[in-house]
Amino acid sequence: MKQYLKLLRVEQWVKNLFVFVPLFFSGNIKNIDLLSKSIFAFVVFSLAAGVVYILNDYNDIEADQKHPEKRKRPLASGAISKKSAIGILVGLIVTDILLVFFAYNFYHIQVWEFAIIVASYFVMNLAYTFKLKHVPIIDIFIIAIGFVLRVQAGGYITGIFISQWATLLTFVLALVLAIGKRRGELINAQVSGKTRKALDGYNVQFADITLSISVTLAIVCYLMFTLSPEIQVKLHSGVFYTVIFVVFAFLRYLQQTLVYNRTESPTKIVYRDRYIQVTLILWVAAFLILIYFKK
Repeated sequence: MKQYLKLLRVEQWVKNLFVFVPLFFSGNIKNIDLLSKSIFAFVVFSLAAGVVYILNDYNDIEADQKHPEKRKRPLASGAISKKSAIGILVGLIVTDILLVFFAYNFYHIQVWEFAIIVASYFVMNLAYTFKLKHVPIIDIFIIAIGFVLRVQAGGYITGIFISQWATLLTFVLALVLAIGKRRGELINAQVSGKTRKALDGYNVQFADITLSISVTLAIVCYLMFTLSPEIQVKLHSGVFYTVIFVVFAFLRYLQQTLVYNRTESPTKIVYRDRYIQVTLILWVAAFLILIYFKK
C-alpha cells in the first residue's frame, strides 16, 4: 500500500487545499452544503493530480532510474509494474468522470464550469509532462496557473466570487514555490554533477533574482488584497496587520533558501520548519477570529 501511495504522491495533495480558499475567506466554512462541495472539488483535483503524477513517472522511468533520489520511486524501482500503474491511471480517470456526473445530479451551481477547469488543469499538465516542463519560464508559469485553477475551481463549485487580487496573489505565491523548487534542483545538480533538461535556461543567480522579485510581488499583492474594499468591509481594518505574519514567513523562507542554502522543495520546508509552521498557524488563527468570531 505504501508504494501505491507514493505512486500517487499523496503528500503533494496538500496543494489541492487551495480549493478551500474561497470558502474560508468568504466566511462560509460552517456552511455544510458549500463545505461538501469544496471537499468534492478537493477529491476530484486529487484524483486528477494522481493521474498526472503516474503519467509523469511513467514517462520518466529511464531518467529517474539514473537519479540518486528519484530512482526510489515505485515505477523507477520496479516496486509497481507498468501494467499496474496503467490500470490505476485508467481507474482514476473513470472515477473522476463518474464523480462529475454524480455531482451534476446533486450540485446545481456551475458544475460544468468546474468540470472545464479540471479538464483544463489535466490537459495543461499533460502538455507539461510530455513537453513544456523542458521549456524554461513556461514550466514554472504552468505550475503557478495550476494553483490558480484550484482556487477558481473552489469558487465555481461553491458560487463564491474570487477577487482579482486574490487570483494574482495565488499566482505569484505559486511562482515562489515553483522557483524555489527549481533552485533546489540546481543546487543538487551542482553537488551531484548531474543535471536534466528541465533545468536548461536556469542558473542559481537567475533563480535568486526571480525568487526575490516573486516574493516582493506576493507581499504587494497581499497588501492590496487586505486593502481591497470587499475585504475591508467583510472583515475588519485590522486584517491589514496580518501582513506581519506574511512578511515573516517569506523572510524565513528566503533565509532558509538563500542563507542556509536548504535545497528542499518549498513544500518540505513548510513541513519541517517550525518557525514557518507557527507563523502559518497564527495567520490562520487571525483570520478565523476576524472572519468567524468578530462581533
